[in-house]
Amino acid sequence: MSTIQNTRLIYTVAVVSAFATGAVSLAIGQFPISMSDFFSLTRAAIVGGVADVPVNADIVLFDIRLPRMLAAFSVGAALAAAGATYQNLFRNPLVSPDILGVSSGAALGAVVGIFLGLPLLIIQLSAFAGGIAAVALIYTIARAIDRHSAHNNVLTLVLIGVVVASLLSAGVALTKYLADPYQQLPAITYWLMGSFASVSYKELVVALPLIAAGLLPLFLLRWRINILSLGDDEARALGLNVTATRLIVILAATLMTASAVALCGVIGWVGLIIPHAVRLLVGAEFSRLLPLSIIIGGTFMLLVDTICRSIAVVEIPPGVVTALIGAPIFISIMASTFRQK
Repeated sequence: MSTIQNTRLIYTVAVVSAFATGAVSLAIGQFPISMSDFFSLTRAAIVGGVADVPVNADIVLFDIRLPRMLAAFSVGAALAAAGATYQNLFRNPLVSPDILGVSSGAALGAVVGIFLGLPLLIIQLSAFAGGIAAVALIYTIARAIDRHSAHNNVLTLVLIGVVVASLLSAGVALTKYLADPYQQLPAITYWLMGSFASVSYKELVVALPLIAAGLLPLFLLRWRINILSLGDDEARALGLNVTATRLIVILAATLMTASAVALCGVIGWVGLIIPHAVRLLVGAEFSRLLPLSIIIGGTFMLLVDTICRSIAVVEIPPGVVTALIGAPIFISIMASTFRQK
């Protein structure tokens, strides 16, 4: 089988798996919905009429599970796309979407909002603003340092990102220490572990356009991102404006990550392991890597959320499940990579 045929087969399997996972996610849970009820409700919603289904099945399907499914898929897709972008940009397969402190900044913004007793929408906006502000601060400091030194801009960004993220994490820890241990602290802890339980169409109307706005430049610049992965000197020799392109790519990936974190809290591992797995399937060429990362990342997050709300009476935070699944997968990927070498 040729490379093109193999890639098409992988994409076909990924798309079919995404739709199948979505159907399963809508059907199962503490209030199961049979396939016949699912199709009856869907047909009634499209062509009109009344479906002969159990009481409240339409509310569970369309008002609770559908927005939750859309949120889970969008967050997984955004984190996987951002992870693939950062790994190509920094030429490091161990890079994740929070490498520039966006997750730490968003976490601090949300924690401060909870500490001040702000409404949920304002807390999400605070998280988004915190993530954007953290990356802006890191990029500004890195540019100021590089202006007076001969250091590589990528290395400076990573090092400053580690330092600023540590400071922001200290701010989160301090806020937790000062929070009311009976009301504010549980809410802070719950948010930091991530959850899709409270997602509604109102939050999706805000988050989905921002995620799409971050994805668009990555698709348009996918060939330039390939050139950036060659190194700054090679990219400049090929006529690429390295500084401007890198800034646009960082802003786009940051916008997606901040939107995802603001929507559901901090969820790790997705942006690290999914691009790794996809790279093994279709290679590092970004025009193939990005779309498949989006599909598989969204499907993976949707599967994780379905597991979280179905296997126990009490819902499990998705960040816990992604860590339990992600760590063994990452170790196996690394082991297979080293064996090939």
